[in-house]
Amino acid sequence: MQAKIHYLEIIRGVYWVEINDLDLRILCACPADIVKHMMLKGLIHTIQTHEIQYETGPNAILLSDLMLQNGQFSNMAEFPVLQMLYNQGMLLPNHPNNTDNKPLLIGSAAQIKAQMEYIYYGNYGLDSYELILECTGDEKLANELWQMKKKFAFGQIHHTEELLDSVILQHNQAVIYDQLHITRVRTNVFRFEYLDETLTIDLNLPPNTTYPAPYPLGFHDIKREYFSVIHSGQGDGFDVNRPSMSSIISFQGRIYIIDAGPNIAYSLITLGIGISEIEGVFQTHAHDDHFAGITSLLRSDHRIKFYATPLVCRSIFKKLAVLLSTQDEDFSHYFEIVPLKSDCWNDINGLEVKPVISPHPVETTVFFFKTFWGGNYYSYAHLADISSMQVLEDMIVENPKDDMGLSKETYEQIKSAYLTTVNLKKIDIGGGMIHGCADDFSDDKSPRIILAHTAQPLTAEQKAIGSSAPFGVVDLMIPEYTNNMHRHALAYLEAYFTGSSRSQIEKILNNEIITYPPGSLIIKKNEINPYIYLVLTGYVEKFDRENYNMVSAGSFIGEYSGLKQQKSTATFRSVSYVHALQIPASAYLEFVQKKQLYLLIEEQKDKYDFLQQHPLFREFIGATTLREIANHMIRKDYYHTNQALLNVDTKRLSLICSGIFEIHTRHYQTRLSHNDQFHYEPLIREENPIIQIHPVEAGTIYEIEYQVLQHIPIVLWKLLEIYHKQKIEYTGLAH
Repeated sequence: MQAKIHYLEIIRGVYWVEINDLDLRILCACPADIVKHMMLKGLIHTIQTHEIQYETGPNAILLSDLMLQNGQFSNMAEFPVLQMLYNQGMLLPNHPNNTDNKPLLIGSAAQIKAQMEYIYYGNYGLDSYELILECTGDEKLANELWQMKKKFAFGQIHHTEELLDSVILQHNQAVIYDQLHITRVRTNVFRFEYLDETLTIDLNLPPNTTYPAPYPLGFHDIKREYFSVIHSGQGDGFDVNRPSMSSIISFQGRIYIIDAGPNIAYSLITLGIGISEIEGVFQTHAHDDHFAGITSLLRSDHRIKFYATPLVCRSIFKKLAVLLSTQDEDFSHYFEIVPLKSDCWNDINGLEVKPVISPHPVETTVFFFKTFWGGNYYSYAHLADISSMQVLEDMIVENPKDDMGLSKETYEQIKSAYLTTVNLKKIDIGGGMIHGCADDFSDDKSPRIILAHTAQPLTAEQKAIGSSAPFGVVDLMIPEYTNNMHRHALAYLEAYFTGSSRSQIEKILNNEIITYPPGSLIIKKNEINPYIYLVLTGYVEKFDRENYNMVSAGSFIGEYSGLKQQKSTATFRSVSYVHALQIPASAYLEFVQKKQLYLLIEEQKDKYDFLQQHPLFREFIGATTLREIANHMIRKDYYHTNQALLNVDTKRLSLICSGIFEIHTRHYQTRLSHNDQFHYEPLIREENPIIQIHPVEAGTIYEIEYQVLQHIPIVLWKLLEIYHKQKIEYTGLAH
């Protein structure tokens, strides 16, 4: 008997369910770049019918109950919905796929609401003249930007509910079309029933598992130059072979990212750039192919600087806020927000940056970078998501105050900016109404032009204008003549050994910096390591019993075992190219003894071990931050299991080291044990304090003051994920 329900696991935690009788193709969960994965699996392909070429694909999405899993978004429906509406033709006039059926979202009320609003802001950005005016403070500019936005929207801004249908899946069964029932078995586990067939799928990601990138990238050993551009993406949101258009700038050894697109964490690993090395991100706009990886930048122990104009900032944080059901201003806890002035040069530690407004459906700027050296300026232009000159010409109106479009004067200003001569220019040539055209740059005087934001191979005509740049290629603008690796090592050591003189630190700084290729064993378990290593670049993974840790720049490895000359309890292996300062254990021991730090390290060992094994702290927490946390940990032991309910201090994060505790709040009661935490809600701007605890089994709790943690993004981000999951488990899915 032929099966009626067909299914395929696309990637871990994402499924395709198809019922041909109902002409129903359901994508179950939709993380970033899932459209590319569907294309690779053959679930999306191009067909020709009625002399029209279009794509196949899903026509429904079952949303994950959990918005966040292991730090990543599980629901980012923007590109799957765009693929349905436009590539499949479900919204196009007179298209054979444009029937009465709209794309369908299935899921909890909270997730459907979040996706509807997020898609809305992804389509339109700031949706009123008043919001734009609030960001610009310029009535004339705000009006013209609003008129341009309406022109891109064909005169009318549509709410997402007009484009999509939805079915709310509560705890009980929901009927999808005739005779198809979907039941939530438990959180993120669903059972499909159609006629006499059933299928159960699990959308939960296992621990330490992330959604993979759709393309392989080779490893690169990138030198931190004085001024260089590292090409980290040339494709678009539908390119299955390359990351979306982006770049990375090295300036004076510091690392800056231009756009945080999907799978940026994977790109950084292959380039050997540790998350702790990143100084800042320059964000052009809020479309998913440029911003879906922004959560990866929160997995750091310091707030990465976020550079954008107030317009772009407001647009991006509004879109993020609806995804997470939080407030725009909350993101100042995760990023150090640095507003840039539009259309003028902003000085960023000697790197001059000019954002220029670029017409697009959402608030967008292109970026120009320059610095002076050797009697000349060296410059780079990053022109992501521009419109072609023809599209802009067609938008010209005589009176942009009242008519949708832009003035002739604005058109000339934009054209002049796009065609500015620079040493290196990367341009969007994606075509259509909202992307650029290579022909517009045929007379551009810039000596090197990179053509990007396309999934298609370059034509002969395009190659006469510019070239492509494979992933990891570096355009060197100004070479680095100083030893910036030792300079970074010095900065880490000075921060770690606060109060030590430069001459004292020089004793351990004056050692060799070792380069480890990907997959190298740096320290082996059960062997005595004669060296202690300070990681300067790249990523190192630690295997310790059943625990898995990932460390990056600013972390020591082998510190305690090296000092004691004991066998290492863990194996340390390079994930990417890694540069590390190799310090003889004997020299390190002599240094810490003179600084009277040896006893402190001994005393803090238990706290260090606990933190490095706790899920909140075992990734990307540098040595200085880890020490700061350990110094502020307060230990409390609970010996009597027959104690009554105890009042506890709600002004500290509580981490359970051992024992079992019954937790009572205003809204629920639960039991927590080893590696669980409570009292964290104020850290993520939620008030749901623990009222009392009862020790069911004797144990130990560590408490940490909030101010120690409130500027550590990775900890806040993990707590936010825990909060969302517990909110579902304790209060239900509907709200």
